[in-house]
Amino acid sequence: MPGVDIFGRAAVVRPVGEIDTAPSLSRALAHALTFVTTSRADRVVADRSRVTFCDSSGLNALIAARLRAIESGATIHLANPAPQLQRVLQITGVAALFPREDPAWPSAATALQQAPRLAGKHPNGR
Repeated sequence: MPGVDIFGRAAVVRPVGEIDTAPSLSRALAHALTFVTTSRADRVVADRSRVTFCDSSGLNALIAARLRAIESGATIHLANPAPQLQRVLQITGVAALFPREDPAWPSAATALQQAPRLAGKHPNGR
């Protein structure tokens, strides 16, 4: 299950690979929504930059999470959706339900590369 990172007021979920079964995505989005209900975040952002495929079950997971988010007074945003996902959203007519968000946070790879420098430590602890 992808973890949840908090950046400002956004609870960010970063699924990886093919989303052709929804349970792990659903759990990650539900976990992210707990940050909204505890007022640590005002929106959930699904960073889709590392998703290579999303079928109808992944789309259903997003729509179900959106309905839960609305009940919590929040929204589900998408960041970096791949062209395949953008096409699925357009074809199904749900693209307008998911606002796009240009992330103000580093990508997962960049964050991992910069973490040792930001902390002033060598990656090996020296």
